[in-house]
Amino acid sequence: MSYIVPKEELTITDQYKYRSDAINAAIKRALELKIATNSGELNVRSFENILDAGTALEQYNTAALAAVGTAYSCFQAVAAPILAANKLAVFYGVAIETTPSPVSLLTFRSGGAGGNIIAEFDLEQIATCQVVAGYFSEPVVIDPTRNFAVQVTARIATGVLARVQLKAFIVEPAGQRIA
Repeated sequence: MSYIVPKEELTITDQYKYRSDAINAAIKRALELKIATNSGELNVRSFENILDAGTALEQYNTAALAAVGTAYSCFQAVAAPILAANKLAVFYGVAIETTPSPVSLLTFRSGGAGGNIIAEFDLEQIATCQVVAGYFSEPVVIDPTRNFAVQVTARIATGVLARVQLKAFIVEPAGQRIA
């Protein structure tokens, strides 16, 4: 079940738990996929747009929101990133920096921009909050070598990009990067 919990309804302890649960889910999946034999052999770091999604900037920007009801990638012009064979991603929350919130739906897809929906979150639930941010009811884990898409649906045709910041970690073998 996919739903979003507004950040302003959570304590700091609750927020920490959502992050910890996401990390634990990713580590569990990494061990299932035999990326490592134990959690001590894994590194957990923040998702980096350039390194992990192949974007041109280290920012979460959509393309210009030209049409209401149209889906736009959260990774600039990269519609369907593919993770390296030895790393997986876990997404646990979102924050909308653009005001008023120009997007209404956040969709995670497996198989690229037209692929199967694996999680979907109604961003209208946080649009009226003082801080337009929330945590996912369940983390969304993306396996290695799988192309995926993270899209938002425009609720306002602004003609400019939206800043939709995804809260995410990468889990990969230790030693490849020092985070």
